[in-house]
Amino acid sequence: MWRLYVAAAICAASMAPSANASELVDRNASGVRLAVNGRGEALITYTAHARLKHVLAWGAINARAPSQAQPQVAFRLDYAGGFGKYHRAYWRSFGHQCGAYRGQPLAWLVAACTAPDGSNWALQAWQRSLPNYGVFASGARSAWDIRLSHWTGPLAALTAKTDWTYRRFDHLYGSLVYQGKPVYGFHTTQHGSPLDGYGRLIYVDTLDSRYGSGWHRENSFVTHRPKGIFCYGFFPHGGRPAGKGTRYRATAIGPGVTPDVLWQGLAPGRYNRAADARANAEQRAAFSDRLCRPN
Repeated sequence: MWRLYVAAAICAASMAPSANASELVDRNASGVRLAVNGRGEALITYTAHARLKHVLAWGAINARAPSQAQPQVAFRLDYAGGFGKYHRAYWRSFGHQCGAYRGQPLAWLVAACTAPDGSNWALQAWQRSLPNYGVFASGARSAWDIRLSHWTGPLAALTAKTDWTYRRFDHLYGSLVYQGKPVYGFHTTQHGSPLDGYGRLIYVDTLDSRYGSGWHRENSFVTHRPKGIFCYGFFPHGGRPAGKGTRYRATAIGPGVTPDVLWQGLAPGRYNRAADARANAEQRAAFSDRLCRPN
């Protein structure tokens, strides 16, 4: 397995051309460093694919509430990194601007810092593309994403709770909310992958299950419009066993360019009729729609 080597934050900027891009910077990077200047520009330096790379990012902060009238915010990324012959003198003139990180604790953290304007920048890394149902991952499916965020204020709130479905299988339900508003998209593929910048998948992993020891990917699914809720039952799938584990975790890519957020919790244990009734009442009141119904 490759490793991340995190350096202290330094600062830099660029006058380079730009291109539209999402918060995914690259995959399977090592020697990752985060640099931020006083003009709201970040430089990510790392090695990937046997090459030293420099990527500049700017032009986005926080997130918009779901809207069909305008696109979600997105970084401008320049993979030349401002290191072309026309930018070398400019690059050498940059000074240190980004200080120690003063934001909320972050999951999957590689590097973070707080800029002079009080905004936060961070890099996170996790295996987003793992195959479902504990299937062995290789190649691109085992890659570690390097993801950049820029934000002020609270993170998105990923709420998840466990109970049972059909009295036999573990069940997960919850919601994704940002600044008091649900996070959801408007269009997906036939397999449920978001087709716009607002949709967000919940990636669920199971610990020490019949898939084997350690963490394994169980499934991923979108939050529902318009409540930003989700639900999932740990059933057998095809030839794969039920992914019942001792613990579960869920990761969601933050809305817009905000950080990715993580929830972890214990499996619900042996079926308990009274506890299940309480959970069903809670789900019915706050986490239900035509696709998520207590049972």
